[in-house]
Amino acid sequence: MIRAVRYERFGGPEVLDVVEVEPPHPGPGEVRVDVIVAGLNPADYKIFDGTGADRHGVWPPAGVGHDFAGIVDEVGENVTRFAVGDRVYGGKRADALADFVTIHEDDLLLPLPEGLSLDTAGALAIAGRTASAGIDRLAVTAEDTVLIGGAAGGVGVIAAQLALLRGAVVIGTASEANHEFLRELGVIPVVYGEGLVDRLREAASDGITAAFDTHGGAETIDAALELGVEISRVNTIAARGYRDAEGAGSVDCSRDDLAALGALIAGGEVTVPIDSVYPIERAAEAYEYLMAGHVRGKVIVVTR
Repeated sequence: MIRAVRYERFGGPEVLDVVEVEPPHPGPGEVRVDVIVAGLNPADYKIFDGTGADRHGVWPPAGVGHDFAGIVDEVGENVTRFAVGDRVYGGKRADALADFVTIHEDDLLLPLPEGLSLDTAGALAIAGRTASAGIDRLAVTAEDTVLIGGAAGGVGVIAAQLALLRGAVVIGTASEANHEFLRELGVIPVVYGEGLVDRLREAASDGITAAFDTHGGAETIDAALELGVEISRVNTIAARGYRDAEGAGSVDCSRDDLAALGALIAGGEVTVPIDSVYPIERAAEAYEYLMAGHVRGKVIVVTR
C-alpha cells in the first residue's frame, strides 16, 4: 500500500486525509514516478473546496495536487522517452500528492536538467507555465514598464523575472517584508493597498505600459487602467472578465515552454524561492498556510 492525499466531500483543508491505497502501475505508454516533491497551488484548494471543480472536471472522491518531481521507477509497454531511474518533473491533475503517480510519457512530463533541484522542479508545472504564458500574452519587450501584482508569490516572482530577462522595467506589489527580496531580483517594489496609484506614479515616472495580476484581486487591474494601460495589455490569472480583463493560464503554455523555463532556472537566470516544506502527513496544514496568503514563492510537500 502507498500513501495518497484524498477527500470524500468538498470543503476546506479539514476534508483532506492521508490514506493508504493500492499502488498504481503504468499502462501502455505510461511511466510510474516515485514522487519526492509535490508543489501546492491555489487551483488545488479551489478544486477540493468545490469552487473550481466543474472547471477542472474533478469531483470527490478524488486525489489532490498537480505539480510533482521524482524518479521513474516503472515503465509500461512502448515507452520510448523515459527509463527507470530518470529524474523527472511535471504535472497531473488530482494525483500529485501521493507516493507514486502514473502518467503517459506524452503528457506533462519532462526530464530534470542538471542544475534544477527536485524541490524547485516539483513546484513548477502550474506556476511556471502560468507565468510564462502571461508574459508571452503581454508581448513584453525592453520598451515596457510592467506592473506585476503579487510579485513575491509563486506566479508573480517567476513572471517578474521573465519580464526582466526581456529587458523590461518591472514594478511589483508586495508586502514590505518582501521588498528587499524583490530589490535583489531587480524589481521595484511598492506596497499594495490604499494609495497604490500614487505610489506607482512615483515609482514609474515614465508610466506603465503593461500589467499582470497574479493574485486575483481587482486592485492591480484598477490601478493599471487608471494609469492609462490599455485593457489589451492587462493580464489576470484569477479575475478574468473584471473590467473586460482577460488572461493566459497554464494551459496556454506548452511542454517546450516549461522545459525552457526549467533550463533558465537550472542556469541560474531565474530563481524560484521555496517558502516552506511540509511532510505529506501535514498536507492539510500546508494548504492552510498557502490559503492564508503572503507566501514568498512556493509551498511544497515532500514524501520523505
